[in-house]
Amino acid sequence: MDAERFVARAEGGERVETGWGALNWLITDKAMSGTEMTFGTCFIKPGERNPLHSHPNCEEFLHVVSGSCEHKLDDATVVLGAGDTVRIPRNVRHWARALGNEPLVALIMFSSGKREAIDHEGGGIA
Repeated sequence: MDAERFVARAEGGERVETGWGALNWLITDKAMSGTEMTFGTCFIKPGERNPLHSHPNCEEFLHVVSGSCEHKLDDATVVLGAGDTVRIPRNVRHWARALGNEPLVALIMFSSGKREAIDHEGGGIA
């Protein structure tokens, strides 16, 4: 068995720079054929947020590694800190805004290897 085909290396991934921060997709169906999940990291600059978006084909889990954020879930907003995790059901419109002077660093996981995203603001999402 070639175990390496099941490993996502720290220096790998598909890094996507944005005006608000960066995403690094480590495990996707494109990168690791046959996977049933998507996994990556999210970095949001202090005071910035990603666009309002939703995922029609999967739910998302966002786990805060460091920093804190305000997270919008449809009409509700919650504050998350290091160690907190939020579950975002499919089709729920959401965004995250980094609070304070520290960037938000989070792990993001999706229940599909072929994650889809719909931008509800027209600014483009990765």
